[in-house]
Amino acid sequence: MKIIVCIKQVPDTAEVKINPETGTLIREGVPSIINPFDLHALEAGLQIKEKAGGTVTVLTMGPPQAETALREAVAMGADEAVLLSDRAFAGSDTWATSYTLSKAIQKIGADVIICGKQAIDGDTAQVGPETAEFLNIPHISYVRKIEAVAPDAIKVQRMMDEGYDLVESSTPVLFTVVKELNEPRLPSLKGKMTAKKAEIKKWGMSDIQADENNLGLKGSPTQVKNIFTPEARSDRKMLEGTPDEQVEALLQELRGLKCL
Repeated sequence: MKIIVCIKQVPDTAEVKINPETGTLIREGVPSIINPFDLHALEAGLQIKEKAGGTVTVLTMGPPQAETALREAVAMGADEAVLLSDRAFAGSDTWATSYTLSKAIQKIGADVIICGKQAIDGDTAQVGPETAEFLNIPHISYVRKIEAVAPDAIKVQRMMDEGYDLVESSTPVLFTVVKELNEPRLPSLKGKMTAKKAEIKKWGMSDIQADENNLGLKGSPTQVKNIFTPEARSDRKMLEGTPDEQVEALLQELRGLKCL
């Protein structure tokens, strides 16, 4: 079974800073990590490999420094790693990113593609499903448990607002996972040694035979107009007194705001 796990290197959210003049994220000197949801996706891929056999290829799109995230994934147990890095990819929105990933996945070939439910820097939860649409294959979002895996089918629990759905799909299939699915393993010493020597494949636009009109800013139907940090509010009020007095004071405030 061929398993592909898509990951993204993101800024550590505790260290995010915004350039007040350009409204863009300041990435220089900011620690980067593997998107936390993608760690659960990688763990899912490794567990499927251990139960059903096969290989796990980890795939990411980003600048050259994203190679660090790929080596961490190899240290955790991934067999191969591919970095999509090209100036033509710069400025991609979720649509262009999904197109680029789909072209790489077509070149690699896969029975199962796994993504985290969303990235903590964009929080759109769009790339996984959009990639499946470009590949014209089924996709299942918010997977919380993998019930069974076979070469030609997979059965999973999809998280819902109340309970879960039991979903079965043929392969190839793409699914996105939530953190309730598993607990990501830590890299072993042997894995870290392997990762240092691992070959990271680097592909650009021509390597995946992508249409440049669908890449980067040119291929992005949406663009971020501005990013800003909300101003700190100074009109907060602490309610004092007994619980009953605090409730009454809160009701008065809500009535004053015409919320009641």
